[in-house]
Amino acid sequence: MLLGCALSALAVAQPPPSAVDFANLREDVRGLTQRVGDLSLRIEQLERQNADLRAPVRAPEKAVSFATVAQLREVAADLERAIKSSVDSSQSDTLKRVAGQLEKLANQTNAALTDLAKGQGSKPVVMPPAADDTAKPAGTYVVQKGDSLSAIARKAGVRQADLMAANKISDPSRIVVGQTLILPASK
Repeated sequence: MLLGCALSALAVAQPPPSAVDFANLREDVRGLTQRVGDLSLRIEQLERQNADLRAPVRAPEKAVSFATVAQLREVAADLERAIKSSVDSSQSDTLKRVAGQLEKLANQTNAALTDLAKGQGSKPVVMPPAADDTAKPAGTYVVQKGDSLSAIARKAGVRQADLMAANKISDPSRIVVGQTLILPASK
């Protein structure tokens, strides 16, 4: 009973709805109806797209394929093996070409050395005249700063060639300070 009194008091306290309230309410209902219609259309579109994705492929223009992770891994492994094989083959071919070029270069070098040796063989080798093996050494000389083999030979009164032969010197510019030279007997 108390509830009935509260409701009637409330009904008395609120004024009756006006034409503006009804117009606003009608506009809100129309907007909600339009929104529900838009959502229904969107749901239908999504259901069609979902059905298209689930349906078996019938036409080539709709060819869609999906792969599993295992299939992708297998394809990646096949590609890796193919690349490795290609690289190995390329390396092998490169090594064969390099070996062929090295062999060709070695043959050319050997031919050039042979030609050079033949050219040197036709020229006579100039050796300093040998000292008389019976000659006895006249003494020794210690090379001083500024000495040359020719100057030492002049001082000792011997030929430079004999001095070189007695000391087994092939290059007269290769004497050093402090070196002891054997002086051959003068002839």
